[in-house]
Amino acid sequence: MSAATAPLRYDTLSVRRSGLTRDLPPGTEELQWVVNTAALIFGERDAVLVDTFLTIEQNQQLIDWVKTHDRNLTHVYITHGHGDHAFGVKQLVEAFPGARAVAIAAAVAKARFEGTPPYIDTFWTSRFPGQVPQPQVFPEALDSDTFTLEGHPLKVIETGFTDTDGSTALWVPDLRLIVAGDVAYNGVHQYMGETTTASREEWMRATDTLAALDPALVVASHKNPDLPDDPKILAETKQYLADFNRLDAETKTQAELYEAMLALYPNRANPGSLWGGAKKAKTPVQ
Repeated sequence: MSAATAPLRYDTLSVRRSGLTRDLPPGTEELQWVVNTAALIFGERDAVLVDTFLTIEQNQQLIDWVKTHDRNLTHVYITHGHGDHAFGVKQLVEAFPGARAVAIAAAVAKARFEGTPPYIDTFWTSRFPGQVPQPQVFPEALDSDTFTLEGHPLKVIETGFTDTDGSTALWVPDLRLIVAGDVAYNGVHQYMGETTTASREEWMRATDTLAALDPALVVASHKNPDLPDDPKILAETKQYLADFNRLDAETKTQAELYEAMLALYPNRANPGSLWGGAKKAKTPVQ
């Protein structure tokens, strides 16, 4: 079998860390954690990594894990510009000098914003002091929506504003696999600290775009590691957003919105994301 026709496979690595919102109401302490998941797509000799991690230690763990697959890493694809997905670029390209770190132009711009003072200092290093890789290295902008792995196409699906602007997913037709970045969540409260009612509706449409591909597998960046990569998470992500918008309209305070959503989703990890979203939704526009 030639390399161009060798079947692709994928693997995932999930790492657990503390959430970003630290002032949430009491009562959910056992769920106050979040997981980041990176995906490795590989053939006979080459591999593509989708997303990196937040801290130096986590990214070293990612490097060690990629090396266990004994493949030539050709690309590090960044689904969007949030720091907990893009901060590992420097370590990964140093560990794998032949790999290109790539993203769409909007995701590169977002990564530069998050990885440059003052934002990196006020938001990221204040929460994870001494743990964020420095100086930052950023992905380069892709000039096409498709690149290849041993002759197999990997297609970038631009999804607009999901939990941030410039979001994408990576579609692997040979596996009917979507590596969804933050377009889909799996057993974890969705980050809505940057969203509005209208952008949440845009996010809902993005889940429909991915569902229309008829995937067999969907990997969410933020997932409970005990849960499978089931395509139903696209509908679950959409329903969560619809519930949030409905309850936002029906409640008056941050606490009411937060408690109403918790009643619907009591077992999801990282309620800090929900609390942050509730605060954003109920803060008057200046």
